[in-house]
Amino acid sequence: MLDGLTKSYGGIVAVDHLSLTVGEGEFVSLLGPSGCGKTTTLQMIAGFLEPSGGRISLDGADLLAVPPNKRGLGIVFQSYALFPHMTAAENVAFGLEMRRMPRADRDARVAEVLALVGLTALADRFPNRMSGGQQQRVALARALAIRPKVLLLDEPLSNLDAKLREEMQIELRQIQQRLGTTTILVTHDQAEAMALSDRVVIMNKGRVEQIAAPDVAYSEPASPFVANFLGKTNQFPAMLRADGGRHVVAIGELAWPADTALPPGPATISVRPERIGFTAAGGLPGVLRNRVFQGNHWLLQVQTASGLVTIIRQNNGEALPAEGDRIALSWRAEDMSVMAARDTAA
Repeated sequence: MLDGLTKSYGGIVAVDHLSLTVGEGEFVSLLGPSGCGKTTTLQMIAGFLEPSGGRISLDGADLLAVPPNKRGLGIVFQSYALFPHMTAAENVAFGLEMRRMPRADRDARVAEVLALVGLTALADRFPNRMSGGQQQRVALARALAIRPKVLLLDEPLSNLDAKLREEMQIELRQIQQRLGTTTILVTHDQAEAMALSDRVVIMNKGRVEQIAAPDVAYSEPASPFVANFLGKTNQFPAMLRADGGRHVVAIGELAWPADTALPPGPATISVRPERIGFTAAGGLPGVLRNRVFQGNHWLLQVQTASGLVTIIRQNNGEALPAEGDRIALSWRAEDMSVMAARDTAA
């Protein structure tokens, strides 16, 4: 559990009163742009940085009073940090040797985790004779060998190519679910966080913008920053006005009832590109400026009085308007998020 965790460097606050409770067996990702404080948070949990304030506890024990090597945490770094003069098996065994595990038990544990990550045949191979994906598996096996209470992952897939990265995401999630290891991942990759996590913690300028399940954060962003950071979105300036005791969201001449606790006044509307369709009557009028084919879908850009709107249409054989055509856009009330208008800078 993190309670009011804070880290300052002089007058700069890198992490600002972050509070988070991670459940046993849960996979949580700290997600945000460079400089948002996610890596600093992970380093404080690991014991590599001393917090300026707040508490870190594990199973009720104060982790701040425990040295890094005694915290029982498994860590996988971005660079993998493998020992080049050791084989895969020797790398995996290193942490067990430091814990003075008997040789027979150690060999059995090494064989177990190497099999878990699919590297039994490479046990005697040195890191310089392995691919990036294989090295990543060794680093993961080494972290899991000590059977950590919490597994910390610091951008472990960022050095892999796109195809291998997707494959390793699937493998990593399967391994985590099989073992039930509580896991905290640091990443700037939105797709990776949403694919792996039970919950995402979206950070911006040291502060938490939203903590939610990936699908909830995507479909119901808590702020313009979250809406803009988690994939493509369209944001419109709008006004909330009271109408018969309910709030109405108005964009130009369009209005939809919306369940919102926000007071009347300026607001921001967010609508995902895949949620926007065409309508024959009413809607938001515009002109199709660009139509880009991207394999399994089309990316369309429509110029409207409310700005340039991006639309994603699946490549299902449906006829699409041509560039220069006048069209009208619409979406359902439940497909838009209504947020207070505020700074969206990363």
